[in-house]
Amino acid sequence: MAALEESKMEDSSLGSPNEYYASGVAGKAQEGHHVELHRGLKARHITMIAIGGAIGTGLIIGTGSALAKAGPASLLISYSIVGVIVYIVMCALGEMGAWLPLPSGFTGYAMRFCDPALGFTLGWTYWFKYIILSPNQMTAGSLVMTYWIGTDRVNAGVWITIFLILIISINYFGITFFGEFEFWLSSLKVVVIVGIILLSVILVLGGGPDHDRKGFRYWKDPGAFNTYIADGAAGRFYALWATMVSATFAFLGTELVGVTVGEAQNPRKTIPRAIKLTFYRILVFYILSVFLVGLLVPYNSKELLFATKANSSAAASPFVVAIKLASIPVLPDIINGCILIFVFSAANSDLYIATRTIYGLAREGRAPAILARTDRRGVPIYALAASSVFGLLGYMNVSNDAKTVFGYFVNLVTIFGLLTWISILVTHIYFVRARKAQGVPVESLAYKAPFGVTGSSVALFFCCIISLTKSFDVFTRNPKYGNFDYKTFITAYLGIPLYLTLLFGYKFITKSKGVKPHEADLWTGKDAIDREEAEFLERQAAMSEKQKQYGWFYNKFVSWLF
Repeated sequence: MAALEESKMEDSSLGSPNEYYASGVAGKAQEGHHVELHRGLKARHITMIAIGGAIGTGLIIGTGSALAKAGPASLLISYSIVGVIVYIVMCALGEMGAWLPLPSGFTGYAMRFCDPALGFTLGWTYWFKYIILSPNQMTAGSLVMTYWIGTDRVNAGVWITIFLILIISINYFGITFFGEFEFWLSSLKVVVIVGIILLSVILVLGGGPDHDRKGFRYWKDPGAFNTYIADGAAGRFYALWATMVSATFAFLGTELVGVTVGEAQNPRKTIPRAIKLTFYRILVFYILSVFLVGLLVPYNSKELLFATKANSSAAASPFVVAIKLASIPVLPDIINGCILIFVFSAANSDLYIATRTIYGLAREGRAPAILARTDRRGVPIYALAASSVFGLLGYMNVSNDAKTVFGYFVNLVTIFGLLTWISILVTHIYFVRARKAQGVPVESLAYKAPFGVTGSSVALFFCCIISLTKSFDVFTRNPKYGNFDYKTFITAYLGIPLYLTLLFGYKFITKSKGVKPHEADLWTGKDAIDREEAEFLERQAAMSEKQKQYGWFYNKFVSWLF
């Protein structure tokens, strides 16, 4: 401990939370400024926010273009592989979050256990990702509205304005209101997905109006694998790899549980439960959904080919194509309404994540201190305002040219998401090294990643490969698929040099050094969490018998679905 303190004194750039609180934010709190979040998120809130952040247009719409490009077997394989990678990322995050639930989330873990430069870079790139995602989701919502009301009647900017006002208001009303609202909205999303899965099963078995029992017919004709860029085995591999990138985009957002740890009640129990159960449910929803849609829609369907051109309306969804092929009326309108709910929920949670990310950076001294201030309800209002301003980017999409430009920003989001996973995995590897170096027994962990360092290392390798080959098709010289697309290349890979510039630029300016395993701060703040946990358990023990019975009923018979 003495060596650790001496190291901190010599290298102030390490930026220990304690040092920063003592000199900056905490001092301002004594002047009347609040900087603490309120732990208002219950286990069901955390779980549903995680589901809400991961189930969205990537599943309900994005599978259409992926199926047309690669075929049903490639679609199933790629989603399964990426699903395992994301599960490993979630487990790594869960182990660190259950040990020390920091308000700054995984950016704080990177600063403490690995390198302050990594925490700085991770936080800012994650914020970049979500300030772009939120206006993009609102724009998608406005385009969904054109399914019923064309832009010649109502300008898209009107819908963007409505969505922006609503999501800012929901985030401003406090964490309890936000958690409850997002819980029911995400619950509705789960019900919709379950309904779509059941409908798909019925259609596969011939229960639709056409009474056509499809089975594995489309796996035989036109086939289970499509080709992309080239013919033969090489073309099938290219198609598979291109679909794996699509699957990665669909799973982005699953890691947002790491942002909610600072506002979770009883985090030692809540976080591991959310990590373990949520991803299994998402995995089932994704894998089963893409499997069924591959049985219902041939990859060469003319209806499905429209999905590659209209990624922002219900007509782009392969589930809508399946409904049309089964000659079911009215349902396309219902599915479109569900997509609108999906998009709105995603925009709402995206703004929440952006706000908490920049707030966490301010708490760690890596962003202006004013962004760490909260009101009496524990809402970081200045961070919310700063993140909400970027929602105005949505108005760029009112013109067609702006839509094309903004589409390149969406491409940038994917690489930021992959770099986030890479950073989390690296941080977990360093956390385990520090835990072993300081003699922390495994038995003291509230949750341990089942695959350990080996799993994180393997997942890290695949994430790096996917990042480097994310948009390999921009290099194609095949006339059928076009020549080198420099605009897509720039937006697809710009995140990597930006990430490296932030990382090494911070190290150069602050002269910060990597954290040595035996000096990593595993303990600051842990005693406060322990006290909070003990107080929470005491309150739980004092609950009425009726409340306990209700909680038991929910956990036993309801929570497995939600």
